[in-house]
Amino acid sequence: MTAKATTEATWEQDVLQADGPVLVDFWAAWCGPCRMVSPVLDEIQAEHPEKITILKLNVDENPNLAMQYQITSIPAMKVFHGGEVKTTIIGAKPKFALEQDLAEFIG
Repeated sequence: MTAKATTEATWEQDVLQADGPVLVDFWAAWCGPCRMVSPVLDEIQAEHPEKITILKLNVDENPNLAMQYQITSIPAMKVFHGGEVKTTIIGAKPKFALEQDLAEFIG
């Protein structure tokens, strides 16, 4: 299961109005660590589809959102719930570390 993309056009509906927690992976095609973390996020999404939604936001194609959420380095992941940022994860991490960071949402 591959994470779906979100954009500035769909952000409000995809992220801010979502029923449950949404992890947004801020990434770019040229970012090596982003490409490393992507399959790990896909695995987490596949294992917990009813608990968390994982979306990808390309920062090169959606610079306004990257600026709005102060993304200064990627990969950066933010978990939104109820339209608010609940947690931020910076950098590529192994699956067990990401699962620990997301425990309150997928536990």
